[in-house]
Amino acid sequence: MVTNSGKTKEMIMGRIDISDLPPLCTKTGQIQRVHSFKLLGVYVDESLTRNCHIDYITAKASKCLYFFKVLERSGLPNHSLKHFILQLSIQYWNIVRLSGA
Repeated sequence: MVTNSGKTKEMIMGRIDISDLPPLCTKTGQIQRVHSFKLLGVYVDESLTRNCHIDYITAKASKCLYFFKVLERSGLPNHSLKHFILQLSIQYWNIVRLSGA
């Protein structure tokens, strides 16, 4: 099996001083060291907190809310606007339920 160094990430967890660790290298190149990454739709950081994922979801919700403001200003009927808001709420609460937040 050949490791694709362009898609492979290394993340060090715990109380280890990473400045002393040499970079991880394979035959295809050096593996990128990251502080957080997306795994199965959930952002994971090196301290295993939910902060990175919550920031991502908050930014995504903020974009949707701005979209609703634009729709409201454009004169979209209230029943259509309520439908969009309901769909967003269902998606948000499903994410919260699955993440255990």
